[in-house]
Order: sequence, then C-alpha cells, then structure tokens
Amino acid sequence: MTDLYQLTMAYGYWKQRRADRLATFHLFFRKLPFSGGYAVAAGLELALEYVRQFRFDEDDLQYLATLRGNDERPLFEEEFFDYLAELRFTGDIDAITEGTLVFPNEPLVRVTAPLLIAQLLETPLLNLINFSTLVATKSARICQAARGEPVLEFGLRRAQGIDGGLTGTRAAYIGGVAATSNVLAGKLLGIPVRGTHAHSWVMAYGDEREAFADYAEVMPNNCVFLVDTYDTLDGVRHAIEVGQDLRKRGHQLAGIRLDSGDLAYLSIEARRLLDDAGFAEAAIVGSSDLDEHVIQSLKQQGAQISIWGVGTRLATAYDQPALGGVYKLAAIQNEAGQWEHRIKLSEQRIKTTIPGRLQVRRFLQAGQVAGDLMYDELLGEPDVTAIFDPADPIRRKKLPANLESESLLLPVVRQGEVVYASPTLAEMQARTKSQLAQFHPSVLRLLNPHSYPVGLDKNLFRRREQLIREAHGWREEV
Repeated sequence: MTDLYQLTMAYGYWKQRRADRLATFHLFFRKLPFSGGYAVAAGLELALEYVRQFRFDEDDLQYLATLRGNDERPLFEEEFFDYLAELRFTGDIDAITEGTLVFPNEPLVRVTAPLLIAQLLETPLLNLINFSTLVATKSARICQAARGEPVLEFGLRRAQGIDGGLTGTRAAYIGGVAATSNVLAGKLLGIPVRGTHAHSWVMAYGDEREAFADYAEVMPNNCVFLVDTYDTLDGVRHAIEVGQDLRKRGHQLAGIRLDSGDLAYLSIEARRLLDDAGFAEAAIVGSSDLDEHVIQSLKQQGAQISIWGVGTRLATAYDQPALGGVYKLAAIQNEAGQWEHRIKLSEQRIKTTIPGRLQVRRFLQAGQVAGDLMYDELLGEPDVTAIFDPADPIRRKKLPANLESESLLLPVVRQGEVVYASPTLAEMQARTKSQLAQFHPSVLRLLNPHSYPVGLDKNLFRRREQLIREAHGWREEV
C-alpha cells in the first residue's frame, strides 16, 4: 500500500548507498478542516498495526519485477528485491494520542528511521491518519452542536467502500458518537450498534399501523418507528396507538424517527402528540442530511429532537473530502553521522516547513490550555518564554513563568518494536471530550473560531529563519 514514487526513491537511496542514513520525517497538516478551530487526532492504532506488518512478501516482489521503465526494461534490479525481502521497520516513531486536539504544523507523527524505510512509510501513514483525523474532527463538531444529546452514525451506505465505512465509523466514535448502524464495526471494534426499520418495512404492508403493530410484535424491545413514509403526523398517531398496545404487554415505545420534511416543526408537533398521550419518555430521533450547522439551526428553532442520526455528511466528511496532511523530511544524518536540518521553501510562507526533530509541549493555565510550543530536540531544551508564529514573524505570545505543561508526542515505536499500548476506543472518545473541555469556547466555535496559539520556541524560530536566509543566499537578516 504505497505510491510508486516511494519505491523509486527507495531504489535510488539503495543504489546511492544512502538507504541507511537516519532521517526524521514529520506528518502534519497546514490548515484546519471545515474552517474550524481545531482537529481531533485519530488513526494512530491503524498506523501501528501497519508498522507491525511492514514487510515485502514474495508475491509483492514478483509483482514489482514486472514493472518496466520508459525503455521497457525492468524498473528495478534483482538485487534490490533481495534487499526488500529482508526489510523490516527498525526505527523510532513518536505520535500524538488519538482523541487529542491538534493544530496546523504540529507533527501528529514523527518518524526517525533509516532513510529508505522512513520514506516508504509516507503514503500509508498519510492514508491511515488523514481520513481518520478528518472524520473524527467532523464527528466532534457534530456532537458539539448536539450539546450532549446522543449522535448515531448512519453513514455506511454512503461511505467510500467497506474500508472507508469501517474506518469512518471508528473515527466517528473517537469524535464522540454514541453508536452506529454499522454492524461490522460493532463486531470488529465493539462499538454499540443501533437500528430498527426503514421505509420499506412500512411499504411492504401498505397499511402503516399494521406495519408498526407487526414490528412491535416481533421486536417489542426495539420499537423506534419511522413515521414519515406517508403523512408524518398521522404516522406519529399510529406509533402512539401501537405504543399503547406495547404498554399493555409490559413493553415501552422507545421513540419515533423523523427522516424528512421540516424537522423543527414536525418534532415540536410530534413531541406535543407524544406528551399528550402519556409518552413523555419516548425519544424523537432526527435524521435527513444532518451536520453540525443543520443541528445548530434546528436547536435555535426549538426542535424537540433528542437523538441525532447523522449519515452521509459525517461518514464522508461531506463539505471537505480530504485533510491536507503532508509528510516532510526535517533532519538527516550526514556521512559522519552528524544531524543536519532540512527545510523546504515555498513562495507561500505557510508551505515553508519546520526543520529539526520536533516535540510539541502544551501549556495549561488555570485548568485551560494556554498554547502549544514546538521545539527542536536537536537544539536542546526549549525556550518557554514565548511562542513564535511560524507563518507570521511578528506574531508571538508570551508565556507566564512556571506554567504546567505536557509533551504531546509520545514514544510508540522503539527500534522497530511497538512500545505503546493503545487505549480502548471508549478511552479515546473520553479523551476527546476531556480535551474539548480544556479549551476556551471561542476556539471551539463552529463559525469564525478564535485562533489558538501554536508556534515555535525562540531557538527553533531563529534556526528556521537562518536556514531560510541561507537557502535564499542572504548573508544577513533583513
């Protein structure tokens, strides 16, 4: 699972005897998704499983031997396949725990390994981290809009294939959803599953009340009736009638689901009908192309929905189909074994990379986060007096002395062995919730959020500026 250019570069490193030089790469994104104020890190456990399985099998090598260059000659020589056959991941990986709130330019994953091996991890790590982080972030935003009410993930039928559906459900759960309709995710990942019936159940009968009654007879402990196959409020009345029969048999009407129409008006009217009939405990589930903005609007309109079913716009991250994560070389050892910084320049300052072997330290003040400081471990201990914005040299934030802090990048692989015990999915979800509670509401706003301070310590800022000047051929600071 990689792109061809990773293999062509690996072959080049091997041919030029650069394969074994240690190098450090960082995986990060440059811009927050959904025009939001934060992202939620996810996908690390999947990435670690990939590292555990990292190898070239015989059929892999047989396939690579069929590849040809522009001259129709083999792209790789036979000795390279012998090398790949013995290749295993032998380096170190540090990463940010799933469920942690993260921000632009911060490394979510730091790989230090022989150059060839580190290069081969680029595409798979991006594939495994990008999509998961994107969906976990979308999920957190939707759950935030629901204000603590349960959100159910219904997106499997619209997800990008089986793997996309399973990965999306996993990430959505980390972001905060209470359950999913995805039975495979329930089986493999232990995520709670929910679901009752669709419109086809009602249409198979033709008579709505009879359809509800038969469903209640078959599954009296799972009765949430979908009431909008025909006339929605008549559907509510039919659900109430069957709910009364259920009650006589010692069961309860769990609720109704609204899947179309004016959800604000219909939920208010449905709530009135249910309450008047003595079903104050019956839930109203709302679905139909929901996302954080629609849910926020419905709440402002006084909608009486208490459970939110979100499908397409969550599982596909509908309004932003990709996280712009990248994987960049930041430091490499020379022939003498000394570390050298590497920086990629761009006419856009935001695309100029941050060199070194980065660590991220998060500072807390009075129980709330105060800012994230990136520093270069190759330069020694950080200067914690101020945070320098890498995209704007004149923007900086002073940090009070003696603030509590924590390092976000944790050791997860050492010398090729996974040393990190992944939390359970429930623990990852709990971390997301606790992280959100530590941030000021202005950072969490769905629209026009406050920019959370993230930047470099003074030593790294100066080193980066020096490298920029040297790369441009400038002899002194301007």
